[in-house]
Amino acid sequence: MESSSFKVSSRSNPFSVNSLLADGSFKKFHPYLRQSAMFRNLDLSMLGPKIQLPPVTLPSPPISAPAPTTPVAANNRIRVELDNKELWQKFHALNTEMIITKTGRRMFPPIKIKLSGLNPTSKYIVLMDMTPADDHRYKFQNSEWVVAGKAEPTVPGRMYIHPDSPTTGLQWMKGPVTFHKMKLTNNTLDQQGHIILNSMHRYQPRIHVVEANDIKWLQFASFTTVSFPETTFMAVTAYQNDQITQLKIDHNPFAKGFRDLCTGKNKSEKNMSISPAGHVSSTTSEHSPAADLH
Repeated sequence: MESSSFKVSSRSNPFSVNSLLADGSFKKFHPYLRQSAMFRNLDLSMLGPKIQLPPVTLPSPPISAPAPTTPVAANNRIRVELDNKELWQKFHALNTEMIITKTGRRMFPPIKIKLSGLNPTSKYIVLMDMTPADDHRYKFQNSEWVVAGKAEPTVPGRMYIHPDSPTTGLQWMKGPVTFHKMKLTNNTLDQQGHIILNSMHRYQPRIHVVEANDIKWLQFASFTTVSFPETTFMAVTAYQNDQITQLKIDHNPFAKGFRDLCTGKNKSEKNMSISPAGHVSSTTSEHSPAADLH
């Protein structure tokens, strides 16, 4: 859990909208904000230099020892809880893996939170970013993750703004807030606003709740930052642990086709028949269903 407020120095404004996507092309890269009327005439150059997020203490627990978490209270008022905690714990026990691709891939499980303690009439912006969980690069060896060296240099961090932002505290507190549309990529030249990560590195998602009526007032707003240990994950271009693959197939509601394919494969292996010509026939597909899972 992290909670902080910005201190404005004499040299700069600490919360810069330009830097939310790290490259000064906020309207171009953010798929939601570039369509919004309130940003069409916004001079982003007047919003200050780079955002200064709260410092992160990089955890270094044994990778095989998942850490449990409890609902997080911040600022003695705002509370952020992980709504799908039980599902995340199942994945975390096996060291969660998330696929990253050039075109971007959605997370499963997604980050789903519950917010409480907000002012019902005030407006809030909810954001998420990814920070390195440690300074290592990993490899999957002998059915376990082991340190393979020092972490590769990271690209400037991007932040994903929940598309419902900004909206009132009353609306945020009505039900779970899900970041199911956010995508992860390993394309350092990505221009779609996806979160850029390095493969075989561990990451910790962070949620930021900012009280602000408009994106242009973020530089003056107080904010709350929280994270949940069980949501740490390894970024990969292909699943390394077969148990993670199976969990994804079992729990992802969009994986019904994969479940059916796997079931059909098992049945076909049991019911292989030999044709009169002596050929073995089977309906088994050569394509691995896990290759297309989130």
